[in-house]
Amino acid sequence: MLSLPYLLSDSARLLRRAFDARVRTLGMTSRQARLLLILHVTEGENQGYYAELLEVEPISLTRMVDRMEEAGLIERRRDPADRRAWRLFLTDRSRCVIDQVRDSLTGLEDEMLAGLEPQQREALGQMLESIRENFSNLRPLPEVNHG
Repeated sequence: MLSLPYLLSDSARLLRRAFDARVRTLGMTSRQARLLLILHVTEGENQGYYAELLEVEPISLTRMVDRMEEAGLIERRRDPADRRAWRLFLTDRSRCVIDQVRDSLTGLEDEMLAGLEPQQREALGQMLESIRENFSNLRPLPEVNHG
């Protein structure tokens, strides 16, 4: 059997690929779809917060938000605590698009978990939550200069 870290990583890669293919039918990138889904839960944070969650550089997020704002999917508002920062909010249009994103993802979880019994699915969810918690509690390692 392959190592557990490899299997988990490769499964995540394949899941991302399936997610990408489904949201691409809506004319969106997976990052755009993920940003809308994240905003639906945690609307109104600053752009840096969302860049960190999406694991992209702030400048990359800024460009993506520019395009999404032009398309009427996101609204930027000044951060009252920091005039240089922007907070992100959904628009009425994006709320309809979020429903389309969710519809496009219907069945993805069942496809991913095909062949697993309900108790196996529950146990997997608990195990994944434990793994996520283990890594969430770790501090990032300091960067090492190799030059």
